[in-house]
Amino acid sequence: MFSALLYCHYILLQQRDCVLAPYAHPYALPIQMRAHHRDSLCYNMKTMRYPSFWDTLQQPIIALAPMDGVTDAPNRTMHGLYGRPDVILTEFTNIEGLWRGSDRIFRDFLYTPAERPVVAQIFGCRPEYFYKAAHVVCELGFDGVDINMGCPAKTVANKGGGAALIRMPDTARAIIRATQQGVRDWYNGQTLEDLEMDTGRIHRINQMNEERVHVWGDRPRTERRLLPVSVKTRLGYDSIVITDWVQELLELEPHVISIHGRTLAQHYKGEANWDAIAAAAEIVRKTDTLIFGNGDIGSLYEAAQRIRTTDVNGVLIGRATFGNPWIFWEREKLKKLLNAGINPTPADLPDAAPSREERLLMALEHARVHAKLKGENHFVELRKHMGWYLGHFRGAKRVRNELVRINSLADVEGIIQAALDSPVDFDDEGLDVPQAKVRDPELDLTCAPAV
Repeated sequence: MFSALLYCHYILLQQRDCVLAPYAHPYALPIQMRAHHRDSLCYNMKTMRYPSFWDTLQQPIIALAPMDGVTDAPNRTMHGLYGRPDVILTEFTNIEGLWRGSDRIFRDFLYTPAERPVVAQIFGCRPEYFYKAAHVVCELGFDGVDINMGCPAKTVANKGGGAALIRMPDTARAIIRATQQGVRDWYNGQTLEDLEMDTGRIHRINQMNEERVHVWGDRPRTERRLLPVSVKTRLGYDSIVITDWVQELLELEPHVISIHGRTLAQHYKGEANWDAIAAAAEIVRKTDTLIFGNGDIGSLYEAAQRIRTTDVNGVLIGRATFGNPWIFWEREKLKKLLNAGINPTPADLPDAAPSREERLLMALEHARVHAKLKGENHFVELRKHMGWYLGHFRGAKRVRNELVRINSLADVEGIIQAALDSPVDFDDEGLDVPQAKVRDPELDLTCAPAV
């Protein structure tokens, strides 16, 4: 280990544009350092950004936003199968939780091949754990890793994570470097065993990979690849500083910077400030990094207008996707119009209007995917999704009234089959429907309490 540090010091003296990774402190270095890893301890600032799947996507890119408590694996799979956004991001996952504590946290990293390209979002405040978490993300076969620097929740920000990192640019840069280095070291052959991860956790990760291949038909990994590292953040902490903040981030050449159009202090109140996002886009567009906007996009038509007026490379759509995989159906038409220089009208990109039967069948399919991925023990999590699917048709309230009490797949199948067989038997008059419980009434979330 000592010789590896001396080697890096030598390289620093010889090549001034190479930066020692921030976790080169002995407590954070890999336990078993192999000789062919030592070169990857140093970064050449000119080559931190490498080709990735992001470069293969036609712009503008329309992605599903990460939302804790909403975009779990069944939800993402439904969007992947029936909506087909360009990219899907997971719920954010605590970096330290991946390494210690209950292994149920790995449920957050369940995914299916229908979601690809799928990016794992992680959060925390300790660079050495981002380094380790990057190995886990790579080992699980994700297509990219995204760092959450935008969560406004006190339970996250008060511990130095999420949007609190906007006030700690040195730590933020260290975190990005650590994640990038973790990806590189894994690519160069480093293993979870080298990092002395608990063997039970390693077994769980291998099991998840095998199940995804055998149950869902994913391609088995045959070679290691460099995953792109991206960042999701906000306009500022308690004031808008995005033009300065984005330049701090660009020093590390992330593949993508996604910006939610509010500050931490705003949480999800008020309107997203797309003028500020546009100002950031003007800066980022001069680099190879892509920039996405996020916040208050209610339809593909609104997405097209935001893209056209702010010059972002793409958008992340959040709340408008609830119970609505259909929202992504016309994304190719959106691309065609914008790339032809045409300003779309609402008539060009109308909102999808699924029928009563289509909504019922989509809800049923979601429940079946949920059972296949998570089993029968977590159906309470599904209740809100059932409520979101079933609106705007005669008898919807009565169906929702029953579905928000489900505890099993059999419950869902019985209720929906009855609604399909006898639509005239459902009458909403005088019916008081309980609301599905959610973490936040705004539900434009990228975070929740830390593990």
